Amino acid sequence: MQNKSFFTILLCFFGLIANAQLKNDTKSFVVVLDAGHGGKDPGRPTSYGYKEKDIALDIVLIVGKNLEAVSGVSVIYTRKTDIFLELRERAAIANKADADLFVSVHCNAHDSQAHGTETYVLGLHRNDSNFKVAQKENEVIFLEKDYEANYEGFDPSSPESFIGLTLLQEDYLDQSILLASTIQKNFTETLKRKNRGVKQAGFWVLHNTYMPSVLVETGFITNKKEGDYLNSKRGKIEVSKSISDAILSYKSIANPNIDIQKPPISTSFETANIIFKVQIAASSKKLALKPYNFNGLDVLSRQKNGKIWRYFYGETKDYNQAVAMKEEVVSRGYTTAFVVAYKDGDRISIENAVKN
Repeated sequence: MQNKSFFTILLCFFGLIANAQLKNDTKSFVVVLDAGHGGKDPGRPTSYGYKEKDIALDIVLIVGKNLEAVSGVSVIYTRKTDIFLELRERAAIANKADADLFVSVHCNAHDSQAHGTETYVLGLHRNDSNFKVAQKENEVIFLEKDYEANYEGFDPSSPESFIGLTLLQEDYLDQSILLASTIQKNFTETLKRKNRGVKQAGFWVLHNTYMPSVLVETGFITNKKEGDYLNSKRGKIEVSKSISDAILSYKSIANPNIDIQKPPISTSFETANIIFKVQIAASSKKLALKPYNFNGLDVLSRQKNGKIWRYFYGETKDYNQAVAMKEEVVSRGYTTAFVVAYKDGDRISIENAVKN
């Protein structure tokens, strides 16, 4: 019966999400940075003396400093000192700020000499190892006062408890994957770190936010070499730059206020072999392409990638017209919609599409 109560609570949040998506387009790009653990929760144990809570905080503070130097970007920290925060408090800070991104920073651990970076978005654990990572991060719940009331029906050790978590973040899954992929690309190509991939798992700290959200496992502090690197000044600076650069790259692609999403000076901007559409949603559910499912929109298409369906509005060769279509979609309530481009049937970046 506990899980029934848990899912009842989840359904209550659907109305919150619908209202939250009506964002103010004129505000700055707000990033909430979350240093994992803190205070009485040191994080993952290690025999080498590293403390996850300290490394995560140092990285987050440098990421924030990098972002604060950029005009139009505002940074909010869930913590800037060694304090304990409940998981639900972290999400509440992001929601109250009406943030555009939520980024939680952690260090990984294992009973082997595993190494490498991985970045998570919210989803059903695809395998046992993903579940165990999420399970360990969620166990901080047991350190919280009145956790049984605050997380009614949720059991970090039960796979069934994770099923409902994905429902609240489905609208933002595509954007979350975009950011996670960019972070991993920077780690791999710039820092030459081992790429353990973008993964999905049931992290409570991600599920309760109503914006694109990722959890970054910066490396294994149970691996002596990697732990030394993460605990070093150089390592913290390099990892932080990779994360902040990824956030700014994401902003340039996904934020509707950026220049690349504004119409070019020319009155007509058609590109050979390139089709523009407006992505309005991503979901694990296959929906009928009917106006009643999409706030009255009627020129619809969809595409399946893995287990995720992506839904699009319109189709044009004119970038100006695509931007106008996006504005129409935003007026219908899809404030996180963005223009996408396809060349000969393959998805390409807007930057490359505009250059063609």
